[in-house]
Amino acid sequence: MARPPSARAARLRLLRPRLGIRTLLFMLLLPGVVALLVIDSWNDYQTLSEITNDAYDSALLEPARVLESSIEFTAEGALQVATPLYAQVMLESRAGLRKYYRIEEIDPPVPDGQPVPASAGRTLLGMPDLPRPPAWPRSNGPPVFFDGMYRDDPVRLVAILRDLYYHGVHRQVLVLVGESTSKRIEAERAAQRQEFLRDARMLALVILMVWWGVAWALRPLHRLRADIRARSPDDQTPLDASGVPSEVAPLVEAVNHHIERHRRMLAEQTQFLDDASHQLRTPLAIMLTQAQYALRERDPDGMREGLRGIIAQLGRSRRLTEQLLQLAHASQGEVMPRKILDINDVARDVVLQYLPLAHEKQQDLGWDGVQENNEGNPNSAVSDESCLTAAAPVAGSEVELHEALSNLVHNAVNYAPPGAQITVSVVLAQDRVEVRVADNGPGLEPASRFRAFERFDRAGADGVQGASSGSGLGLAIARAYARRNNGDILLEDGEPNAQGGVGLCAILWIPLLRDNPVIQGLDSIKKAD
Repeated sequence: MARPPSARAARLRLLRPRLGIRTLLFMLLLPGVVALLVIDSWNDYQTLSEITNDAYDSALLEPARVLESSIEFTAEGALQVATPLYAQVMLESRAGLRKYYRIEEIDPPVPDGQPVPASAGRTLLGMPDLPRPPAWPRSNGPPVFFDGMYRDDPVRLVAILRDLYYHGVHRQVLVLVGESTSKRIEAERAAQRQEFLRDARMLALVILMVWWGVAWALRPLHRLRADIRARSPDDQTPLDASGVPSEVAPLVEAVNHHIERHRRMLAEQTQFLDDASHQLRTPLAIMLTQAQYALRERDPDGMREGLRGIIAQLGRSRRLTEQLLQLAHASQGEVMPRKILDINDVARDVVLQYLPLAHEKQQDLGWDGVQENNEGNPNSAVSDESCLTAAAPVAGSEVELHEALSNLVHNAVNYAPPGAQITVSVVLAQDRVEVRVADNGPGLEPASRFRAFERFDRAGADGVQGASSGSGLGLAIARAYARRNNGDILLEDGEPNAQGGVGLCAILWIPLLRDNPVIQGLDSIKKAD
């Protein structure tokens, strides 16, 4: 059992049609553009931060190298620091940039790869409580940069470890130089602000370009909408698809196709109304004349003759009106419910319905049950008992198929002369069921058969006794009902007649349901034979 849609799904369905192309494009493009700008800004910020740190680290390393080169031995073998003047200038603190340094003698020396000694060595110069590096540098190796805290001040430090030798005496010195990071942070924040402003300008430019581009691209649609609104209600000329984008051209072509179909439908309706009014006007005029004649007639027998003519004309008018209503329903009515039914039973019921009319015209109307079309393969015929019990299942509307067959049988009874034979048979073909209505009447020339399906075109009816009451709508109604049930009507040669020609055979075919158990049984019998 299908679950009812939730309230949220209903709201989404209501909101979805309100979103225009401009809104959808913004919803699709802007998140991606913003994401790309954020990623690009983050990469630029990281790159700029690395460049800034490298520049500040290089400036921090220079005084450390000067202090490293200023350490020397005295004549007694002790260490001393001879700091030059330019080193003192580089180590001076300034506003916003405080510098710290320390030269420490490590005793005993620490070999490479050993952990950092817990106890501090002897301070030769600088601040004795300056933090040591977390990773001990290699002797005479590259400097080690690290971040730390000194007196509640975040600092950036560089550590250099140097081994000194003098007359076989080994000394190890650790040089530390640090500075506060306030200048670095200020430079990074300034760069970040510049990056943000640049991205904001870029985003605003992208929004303006997208807005302008979408507005420019939608101008042909606005012109198309204005053209449609300016049209009169009866204007059915095709829309101009030359000025719209290529993506919208298929939509315009589909609309033009719909307009053309609507135009043809209106033309058919207009023609139908014109023909119907003409067909109804004639019997009404005849009845009026007959009624006036009956009023003037003084002889009772003549009056009764006029009344009988009026009754006959009323019967023909009723038949014409019923056919007009059937044709209107078959052409434009709602599709009737489809179900699985036996077309063989429908054909038998139609034959029983028209037996009295055929007997009145002294015609032999018969019905032949389901047969299988075995042309070209006589060895695959099924038994008579199988044919009698077989069904012809189709999917369709029983009412519409009954009306289609009724019109075919009525045409055969109406156009065939007295004494004619009319046979209604049901044939199972490869993938369809054929209901054949064959007679040995005057028939219809092959060149005129295509005209027989036109409305009010009584092709071949001239000179046929009893055919004057026809309106030329039977085959048109039958074909309309057949096509509504995925079938069609065909006209072929019928049975041989007394004049040496052939009658007419009207065939109603409908797709066969091959998965029916009876049909499967027939297939198994056919294979066994």
